[in-house]
Amino acid sequence: MKSNNVRAIDLFCGIGGNSWGARAAGVEIVAGFDKWDLAGEVFQDNFPEARFYNVDLATLRRADIQRIRDEIGPIDLLLASPECTSHSVARGGRAKEQKSLRLSWNVWRFAEVFQPRWIVVENVTSMRNWDYYPDFLRIMHEKGGYFYLEQPLVASDFGVPQKRRRLYILFDHEQQPEPVPISGKQTPQARKAVNLNGQYPFTPLVTERRAKNTLARAERAFAALGRDKPFLLVYYGSDKGGGWQSLDVPLRTITTLDRFALVKPDGRGGHLMRMLQPPELQKAMGFPQEFILERGSRRNKIHLLGNAVCPPVMQAIVETLLEE
Repeated sequence: MKSNNVRAIDLFCGIGGNSWGARAAGVEIVAGFDKWDLAGEVFQDNFPEARFYNVDLATLRRADIQRIRDEIGPIDLLLASPECTSHSVARGGRAKEQKSLRLSWNVWRFAEVFQPRWIVVENVTSMRNWDYYPDFLRIMHEKGGYFYLEQPLVASDFGVPQKRRRLYILFDHEQQPEPVPISGKQTPQARKAVNLNGQYPFTPLVTERRAKNTLARAERAFAALGRDKPFLLVYYGSDKGGGWQSLDVPLRTITTLDRFALVKPDGRGGHLMRMLQPPELQKAMGFPQEFILERGSRRNKIHLLGNAVCPPVMQAIVETLLEE
């Protein structure tokens, strides 16, 4: 099937990372679904031709899904990212895992009504360890008739300057899906996303109010790099890198929290510091400059980006499915 004939919907769409990647592969995005109205406004800014349903999918009855199907017509591809970051490795929590898996059943509910040929589900890699995950796959295969492939992918393997590892489940109603080939691009550096030209204001690293843990992170970076190179401080999460990272490797996983700070020499023997800004995180997620993210507060934007899917990864997945 030619990609320009493929129609898709995006469940739990957020700002549209899945949709942006699929559209880059030539797919028509006909609708997005999310219960956060702010995410929906950003989605509509970037996909004005698509419908947006501001709805909690768990509240929809089969008749509601059938009505939506009647409104938008048949589809070929269903994309879904059920609450990707609310149950990440960093945050954990069995209750959150089970809640997210319940949300994943909405994939089956929509697949049963829409009957698309292809489905792609994105989630954290630990999804495979959840109690009811095998049941989800069994239902999709035995009742839905879908062949499937589970493939963990790292965003930096697709040119994204972030080492974001996620599980992608590829479903095909006609044949066994082929693995997505790794692009072979050189591993991108975090500095590709970070603005080092002084566009954003800095404050001194050492101040009376600066937390001791922050200064301890910086000292560990100085011990490894010297005092004349810029680097990033890393907050939150189960960080095993000493609370800092070089700019010469991909950024660690972006979350919904404000967790990265740039430190650079001030030219006078001291150092300056600032938090990374939404346009930098947007680049680090693989969204191009033309992606519109103008709504909400700075905190909102960071949350929206941390919840998103890296578009280049989804583009590669969809291109692989359509080649078959």
